[in-house]
Amino acid sequence: MQLKYLVLFFIIVLGYGCSLNTQQALIQDVKGTHPVDTNQIWLTHEHILVDFIGADSIQPNSWNHDAIIKEVIPSFNELKEFNVDYFVDATPNFLGRDVLLLEKIANRTGIRIITNTGLYGARNNKYIPKYVQEITAENLAKKWINEYLNGIDNTSIKPGFIKIGIDNTNPLDTIQQKLVKAAAMTHLKTGLAIASHTGKAKGLWPQLKILEEMGVSPESFIWVHAQEENNNDNYLKAFKIGCWISLDGLGWDLEKHIDKILFAKRNGILDRILISHDSGWYDPQKEKQTIRPYTNIFKKLYPALKSQGFTDDEFKLLMSVNPSKAFSIKVRNYPLDKKLK
Repeated sequence: MQLKYLVLFFIIVLGYGCSLNTQQALIQDVKGTHPVDTNQIWLTHEHILVDFIGADSIQPNSWNHDAIIKEVIPSFNELKEFNVDYFVDATPNFLGRDVLLLEKIANRTGIRIITNTGLYGARNNKYIPKYVQEITAENLAKKWINEYLNGIDNTSIKPGFIKIGIDNTNPLDTIQQKLVKAAAMTHLKTGLAIASHTGKAKGLWPQLKILEEMGVSPESFIWVHAQEENNNDNYLKAFKIGCWISLDGLGWDLEKHIDKILFAKRNGILDRILISHDSGWYDPQKEKQTIRPYTNIFKKLYPALKSQGFTDDEFKLLMSVNPSKAFSIKVRNYPLDKKLK
């Protein structure tokens, strides 16, 4: 890796601002709210702990915080070299969300960790608790709004975004439609962005249609795992509609992401792109842990993009400007002059 590129990047990111109306918009992490600052460096889709045992069997009280912290802290310490400010933990409730664990890691590292409200319907609703089958979307939204207003799990820790997940189908199944509707209602009351585990574009369009029907702007929506889409023209369609396009598998696949980021640059849609690793993955069901690092963006992607003519301002757009806009807390109503085709 060429150190001079990193030095130049951080001089630009830390030294210059970018215009954004931030008078009302805030970012909320596990320790409180902060004004939007487009000079901060973000990782927008990562994981610390994920427990795949299922909603019916998960036992958060069995997790050993000290053991988990011992395993993951070295990976966080590696981020100090790259001045990472915000770390978005994308693990939802009933899949390993543990806000007290996140608070302990934030206190120890100084990194601002953002948690979420919501539920994850992917994998045939394995991580959806039984009560969701009977509850209405309105009452489900009330639960999520309550976490935003009063804190999660009897703590003062509040979510900074909404995390949902769907299986990649069109139409969506009944429960997953309910998740999207509840997320829309929650957004309209809180201003929290909606990040949805989606994958290929097939499952994106029905979600955006529900948002339209409920009066929520696509600008509030983050298309998670968009790198799985094979037809790049669907990125142009999503950009035109206005949603955020998250290419977040950089802990797993570098070359595909380089091609897609360069496509975004060539087609003038970089200002709707988010990038991250989807790394970490402490699994309490495993005896031996392998924590995937959170540094490929800085050590591998950045030099590769530079060699392809990527500028430092363009990299800052991906790492600082776009995330600060995408995760800012602001109600975004559906524009009356736009309709999905």
